[in-house]
Order: sequence, then C-alpha cells, then structure tokens
Amino acid sequence: MPSFGLVHLEFLAIAAFWTIGLSAVAFIGGGMLGFVIALMRVSPSRLVRGIAITYVQVVQGTPLLILLFLIYFGLAIIGFDQLPAIIAAGIGLTIYSSGFLGEIWRGCIESVPKTQWEAAECLAMTRWQRMTRVILPQALRIATAPTVGFLVQIVKNTSLASVVGFVELAQAGKLINNSIFQPFMVFVTVAVFYFIICFPLSAWSRGLERRLNVGRR
Repeated sequence: MPSFGLVHLEFLAIAAFWTIGLSAVAFIGGGMLGFVIALMRVSPSRLVRGIAITYVQVVQGTPLLILLFLIYFGLAIIGFDQLPAIIAAGIGLTIYSSGFLGEIWRGCIESVPKTQWEAAECLAMTRWQRMTRVILPQALRIATAPTVGFLVQIVKNTSLASVVGFVELAQAGKLINNSIFQPFMVFVTVAVFYFIICFPLSAWSRGLERRLNVGRR
C-alpha cells in the first residue's frame, strides 16, 4: 500500500489554493452584497429595512450545508440546469457571507456616535453625503478587525463545499486517505495547511483590534 508522499502533498497544496480562491470569491461577493444589506438595514424606509431584516434572518437561520444542497440539488429538481460544483459553492458561500457581513457592518455603522450624524445634518448635507463623507469612513475603521476575523470563518466553512463535489482542502484530504488509509498523517497535514492559511488572518485581526482600540483611547 502506498504511503504519504510528495505527490499527496502537492495535491493538498493545489487544493489549498482552491480553498483560498473559493474564500476570496465568497468574501468579495458576500462583501458587495453585504454592503448593500448593511445600507438597507439603516435605511429610513421601514419597507427597505424589513426586506433586509428578513434576508438576514433567513440566511443566518439556514445552515450553510442546507444552503449548498438547495443551490446544487434544489435548482436541478425544479427544472434548472445543474450548476457546476464551483459555481454552486461560490453562490452558496457568497449568500452565507453576505448575511453575516451585512450585520457586522450594520452594527459598525450604527456604532458611529449620533453626534456625528447630527453634526453632518447641521452642515446641510444630504443623506448620501453624510454616509459617504462622515459615517462610512468612521464605520470602516471600526469594521476592519471583525471583518478580517470573519474571513477566517469563511476559510473554514469552505470545507462544507465538498458536499456538492467541490474538491477543496478537506475533501482532498478525504480522497487521499481513501487511497492510502493513513488518516493521522493525512489530516494532520490538512490541519497544518488550514493553520498556515488562517493563523496570519487571525493574528492580523487581533493586531488590528488592538491598534484600533489604542487609537480610540
């Protein structure tokens, strides 16, 4: 029976790049949609806020695994062409990320002191000007650390993409183990790859949080 070697390590490294790529798609797509959701959550319109709240509650209340199943298998059942695994995984993770990033950024926008809103109003700024010139620049500073922290969660959640056939890092480890039956060596190596990806992001998030807190004090 073959043992764990360079070929398997190379396969895991390639899968790690796919994991990073899928994480980037989920973060960028989820960020764009989440930004819209965050703005809708602080909209003066009750209807717009209601739509955003409903979206967030549905996304956060639905397990990512179920969301991936619905996109990959559900669309095919109701008559649509089955999406490729990478597209289904990207859409599912984008929707999932948008629900959480939208709430993170909504909280950051609302944490800007009310005096800043009032001062902008006193300058006769329109709502768009208040948001773009006064509120959002301050909210961005507050949101940086938790946003980077959530990126770590996105990387870890890419492991669920294997349920739709996408070969990312965790799935690559399963495939190798099924061929050589050395689970300890295989999954320790998988864990090392995840650590290499996630630890710098976690350290960056903690560093940003400390630096920004010092700046506020």
